[in-house]
Order: sequence, then structure tokens, then C-alpha cells
Amino acid sequence: MLINAQTLRGIYVAFNTVFNKALTEVSPLYTEAATVTPSTTDAETYAWLGDIAGMREWIGDREVQNLTASGYTIRNKDFELTVGVDRNAVEDDKLGLYNVSIQMLAQSAAMHPDELLFNLLASGFTEKCFDGQPFFSDAHRIGGKTVSNMTHAKLSMDAYIKARTAVMSLTNSKGRALNLVPDKLVVPPALEKEARDILVADFVNGTKNTMQGTAQPVVIPQLAGHDSMWFLLCTSRPVKPLIYQQRKKAKFVSLTAENDPNVFMSKKFLYGADSRGNAGFGFWQMAFGSDGTGAD
Repeated sequence: MLINAQTLRGIYVAFNTVFNKALTEVSPLYTEAATVTPSTTDAETYAWLGDIAGMREWIGDREVQNLTASGYTIRNKDFELTVGVDRNAVEDDKLGLYNVSIQMLAQSAAMHPDELLFNLLASGFTEKCFDGQPFFSDAHRIGGKTVSNMTHAKLSMDAYIKARTAVMSLTNSKGRALNLVPDKLVVPPALEKEARDILVADFVNGTKNTMQGTAQPVVIPQLAGHDSMWFLLCTSRPVKPLIYQQRKKAKFVSLTAENDPNVFMSKKFLYGADSRGNAGFGFWQMAFGSDGTGAD
């Protein structure tokens, strides 16, 4: 194949088509647990995170709710993945061999928000959220009360029931029920059986399973290595427990000009994907987590 500007443009268009098709064939899981928020600058501050207000009887003047309780900020980061195509492969018309690499590039880009979100979830026992406490903590404060959204219990039917009760029993700073009903039990692959026994099985030890269908088990491959952790989330509200902040969607790019250093020095045409964004915590009230160490 003769290499010139027209040829290189045609290769880019072909690879870009493969990339965009593969991008749509992936079904990431981050939207199960995260609100996707657009970003227009290098960082966004979520001042509205704080107490969850409710409707009240209108007596006298309106009561303005405080929406500036938090200075929680998520800063965008840059991400990339790049593959090289040898010039000889282009000259020898062997580009079809690289289609799989471009497909894998697209799938990695599509799944990257999952990696960000669920790694963040696993770090929630130490990483702080809007109130200055770790996202999963026994020292959150609501209206002068100390509230916990964590345990060390291993995943079991009893532990699940206690976690579910804790989330559903939460009130706001004025003592009004938040009406949060957890609907996702998020687990690593190592706990898939336990999660399905709790939520899917008809019977448990010969007894009718009264917790069947109370939440959906969601198995997250990215939690592999955190084999004892489990999380109960409320994801039915407009705002979910986690935030995926999207500054720029994954885009296919190339560096293939004859005078580009990678081509001139190494005879490599470079193709890649880059994106901008980050993950952060939303309302801790909508999540309950356990590290599964069995310390309590």
C-alpha cells in the first residue's frame, strides 16, 4: 500500500468507525450507581450536597433550605490509552490485524468509568465525602445525632437486613423520614453466590426467603481483590450515591504525520483514545457499606 495523506486519512476513518461501533457494544455498570453530571471547567463544586430536605406545610413565609452546606469539589483528570501500528503493516496492507486492538481500545475507554467509580466505592471507608467524614463512617452527623452507614459484618442474611433497616430508618435534620429504599446490593465476584442466596433464592435453609426481590444483586468485576466488601445502595432517586463527572467523552485520536517523531524515529503510527472526567461521592445517606472483616 502506498502511504500518503489520503491513505492515512482513509485508515483513520476506518479505525474511527471500528472504535465508535465497539464503544456502543459495551454495557458499563457505572450508571447503576452513579449520577452522570456534565462538567464545563477543570473542577466542579457540589454545594447542594448536605441535608436531604422534604416538603412542609406552608405556614407563614416560605422556609428557604440551605443549598450551600458543602464545598465538596471533584477535579477532572485526563486519561488516555494509545496503541502503535507499525509502518510496515500499513505498507504490507495488514491493517485488518489491528482492528481487534482498536476494538479493545474502545472497550477499555467505555469501561473506564466503571474502574473509577467502583475503585472509589471500595475506598469509601477512608476517602472523605462532603461532610468531612469517610463516605462509609460511624460518625456522620444529622441534626445533632451521630449516624452510621457502615459495618464490618460479613455478608449474610442478618447483615443484609440490618443494613437495609439502617438505610430505610434514616431521617433528615428535622426528623423527617428520608424514604430511602435500597435497591442494589453491590458485591465483588467472590460474593455473587451469597448475594443471590439472599435476594434470588426461593428458600433459605428450608424456610421461605422473605427478602427475595427486595434488591437487585449487582456483581462488579472491578471489585475483585476486595473480596469481603459489600455495599447496599439506593439508586432510584434522581441523584445516586456516587457521581461520575464527565468533562469530555472518550474520543478517538491519531498521530500519523510523516514528520511526527513517532513516525520518523520509530516508524509507528499512533492511535488512541483520551477523555477527561473523574468520580466522586454523592449522598452518603444513600449507601451502606461493609469491609466484611467480621470485626463486629
